[in-house]
This record gives sequence, structure tokens and C-alpha cells, in this order.
Amino acid sequence: MIYGYARVSTKKQLEGNGLEVQEKELLAAGADKVVKEQYTGTTMQRPKLDELLEQLTAGDTLMAAKLDRIARTASEGAEVIRSLQERGVAVHILNIGVLDTSTTGRLMMNVLLAFAEFERDMIVERTQAGREIARTHAGYREGRRPLPQARKDAAVAMIRNGHSYKEACDATGLSRSTVLRAVQAVRAK
Repeated sequence: MIYGYARVSTKKQLEGNGLEVQEKELLAAGADKVVKEQYTGTTMQRPKLDELLEQLTAGDTLMAAKLDRIARTASEGAEVIRSLQERGVAVHILNIGVLDTSTTGRLMMNVLLAFAEFERDMIVERTQAGREIARTHAGYREGRRPLPQARKDAAVAMIRNGHSYKEACDATGLSRSTVLRAVQAVRAK
């Protein structure tokens, strides 16, 4: 069986060009089933990928749109791919091809994994540099902007007037956890 694996790093990528595009590419390339998840690529501890890797057996194929969907570091990627190959599982990366156990195949895998790791490191460096520049600007604030207190107060008032949390969340556009914290803060006073 051919299993596709699609991954995005952020929730913003869940719709639009992220998972949808990967899923379409994998299905068009012959994947029988596509496993999708939103999880950072900086760790190999990805629940759905881990589950998929465990269920793959000899004769199966693991397919991904790009190599960095499976791994970001050369050592971890090589370990995963070698482990799959030893179990008789083929690895097919759509923009590269099938990674086999030949001398040339192993060389290509190592070179491409090194580039995936390099790309990830460059993204981290650019992000850090951008933050450093932003910190020099007047009015810079680390993290998310605070939610307007008026919206939190409106949600608390709705809860006090007998409305459900769902109604308060829908009316104010706040998450349930934000409304819960706002109610708890008022009760603590």
C-alpha cells in the first residue's frame, strides 16, 4: 500500500496551500491513503508520523511531497529512511524520486537531507535576525497583542447574565479558554 504523509508547521497552513496542496499531489501520484498533521518540523516526535511509521510493513511505500516534510536534520532523516529501507519499505519523495539503497541513492539521500537541514537553519537565522531588528523599533512588543479588555468584559457580562460559554465566545470572538480566564479573574477579585 502507498501511504502519503502531509505535514504543515503552523495552523495558518492548515487551509489553502498547505495540507490541501500536499494531499492533492500525493493522491495524484498514487497514494492510497494520506495521513495529515500540523506539527513543527523541528522535532521528530510527531504523533501521526510516528503512528504511520509503526504500521508500515515490507512492500509498502511512504510518500511525501518534499523531504523536509519527513525530516529536517540530516541525521534524523537518514535514520528514519534507513530504518524504513531495512524493513523493505520504499520511500518516495515527489520532487526527488524513489530513494533506494544503491550507492548513488544513499549519496543523494545524504546530500538532500543536508540541504533540508541547511534550509531549516537558514529559516531560524532569518527569523532571529528579524526579531532583533524589530526589538530596536519603538513600541515593539514581544508576543501576541493583548485582547481588548472590552471584549473580555462583554463575555464575562454574558456569563453573569446566564448565557452559555459557547454563546459568549461566539458573540465576542474570544476562545473558550480566554473567556474562562476572564471569568476566573473577575471571581478572584
